[in-house]
This record gives sequence, C-alpha cells and structure tokens, in this order.
Amino acid sequence: MKIVLLGFPQAGKKSLFSLLTGRSVPSGLKETESLDGNASVRDSRVDAIAAIVKPQKIKYAETSFSYCSDIREGDTKRGWMESARRSDMLCMVVRAFSSTSVYHEKGSIDPERDRSSLQTELLLADFELVEKRLERIGKEKRGGQTPVQIMEEKTLVKCKETLESDTMLLNLTLGEQELSSVRGLGLLTMKPIIWTYNVDEDAVKEEATNPVTVSCKIEQEIMGIDNVEERNAYLKELGLSSSGIDRMNRAAYDALGLMSFYTMGKDEVRAWSIRKGSTAPQAAGKIHSDIERGFIRVEVVKYDDLMAAGSEAAVKERGKVETKGKDYVIQDGDICTYLFNV
Repeated sequence: MKIVLLGFPQAGKKSLFSLLTGRSVPSGLKETESLDGNASVRDSRVDAIAAIVKPQKIKYAETSFSYCSDIREGDTKRGWMESARRSDMLCMVVRAFSSTSVYHEKGSIDPERDRSSLQTELLLADFELVEKRLERIGKEKRGGQTPVQIMEEKTLVKCKETLESDTMLLNLTLGEQELSSVRGLGLLTMKPIIWTYNVDEDAVKEEATNPVTVSCKIEQEIMGIDNVEERNAYLKELGLSSSGIDRMNRAAYDALGLMSFYTMGKDEVRAWSIRKGSTAPQAAGKIHSDIERGFIRVEVVKYDDLMAAGSEAAVKERGKVETKGKDYVIQDGDICTYLFNV
C-alpha cells in the first residue's frame, strides 16, 4: 500500500513526510523523482497484547508514503504525476496554518481555495490522459476492435463526460469490467483521497477524519518525547487522545478498506494489514507464502476475550479459542495462530 503526499509549495509536505517516515528529503531531489519511506501505524491493541504476553519485541503494521515534487498551478509538465499514478491513495496536504515567516505564493491563507485548486489540477491531469488515450484508440480502431478495446473506449467516454462536469471519477459508478478496462491508467481522481489540513496548534480537531487536521509544530514536539507516558500526558494536556500522524494513518487504513489481525508469542507481538473480507489462508499469506500454501487450520482468539481473561492460559481455560478452517473470514482484531504443513 503506497500513499503519495501531494500539495502546493509550503504546505508542509516535507515536514509530514519526515515525521511519518523518519526520513529527510534531500535538497537535490529532481522534479520527476520521488522518495519513499515507511510509517508505523501505532495501534493500542498491539500495546495491550504486548502488556499481557511480554514479548521480546513488538511490530506495528506499516504504510508506505511517497514524497514527490510540488503541484504548481498551470504547470503542464506535472513532475509529480507519475508517482501519484503508481500510488494506491492520494494524501492532499493543504496549508491552513498562519505564519509570517512562511511564504504563500498566492499571498494569503485560504484552505478551501487551495483545496479547490488542487482538485482542479487532479481533474485536469486525468482529463488530458483520457483525451490522449481516446485519440490513440481512435487511430488504432481502424483495423477493428476486440471486445476489451470496445469496453475501454466506452468507459473512457464515460470518464471524459464526468471530468468535463468537474466531478471526481470516484463518484462515477462503474462495473467491474469497466473498472478493469481503465485500471492500468492509474487515473488520479479514481483513487481514494485523504485531505490533510496542516493547521495552527489551536485548530487541531480530533474528531475530523477526512479532512484530517494536523499541526506539524505539535507533531514535532510529540515526536521529541520518547517516554510513552509523558507523550500521552502531553496529548491529554492538548485535549487529544492520539497524534495527528496516527489519525492520518488510521484514516488511510479505513479509506483503503484495510484492517489488522495479530500474531502473538514470547518472541514477538505483531499487527498485520489485510483487506477486509480476507479469508484465513489469504491472511496467512501476509505472514509467509508457505503458511498460505500449507494451511491446515487457524486458532483464533478475539482481542476482547484476551483482554477480559487477562492471560493466554486464562483465555484457553474459558474455552475462548476457536478453531477455524479455510473458509473463515478474518475479523478485525483477531489474534491468530496458524497450523500448516509444507
């Protein structure tokens, strides 16, 4: 899962990327280049399971973020576009903080104006791609068309009409065959989008999920506190239960239809990301392909049952360990132990 950070200059993309991934953006990065890094999805359930099991280490699920060049209005080169097309999701960063020391190229702070302008740039990029593809199909079809090519052309015409009405392709209802015919184009407005507003310290709203409000200044202070209890106390002082970075990650998780299941042992407690609706063998494949291939069964403990029991032994004594087969659909929060034979 890759999420690309996009936005106008001075919106805070570099700061967010560094805070998320721990990587600094080099000054010599070319306009067509991107920089990737992984961000941990902090999960209180991992911490709670670890408090019971006391493993040697814990491992959170991760998401991949990509930093690329700024969007600039009217720039037809769009150095950021290829990286965005290869992503699974767009995170649009909008400047909403006031600062006399940070220049805004339009001379004033207006988040809704900038959001509208960013959306227009995405629509234009998709419209130009769709037009070019239709022109090519028009030249190619003189020799006849296959059913797949006919489907693609009809779907692209629908896309063009939607874009001409200034509507994102996410709002266009398409069948699976139609989607499949244009999926390879990586159309930007067909991707899930999270809008992230980089706000002043007193404007963070925890209940906001899309847009997400983040204050890079606060996030830098939070990241500087190593002690978990001190960090939580600082968040509480601010009236927050989680950081903006964590909320960004969770919002991305939800928008992509992902969830977490867990494995636990004395060596490691770990969260794994899977798509909602994944079967037990499919989830096993996230751990290792051999486990999926040689799947026999899975023993499942519900997170709430482990918390209520207080220990692995107690949860077994209460008969709360369920044995499931290959048709079982993993549920969010399941703690799994796989039995397999290769």
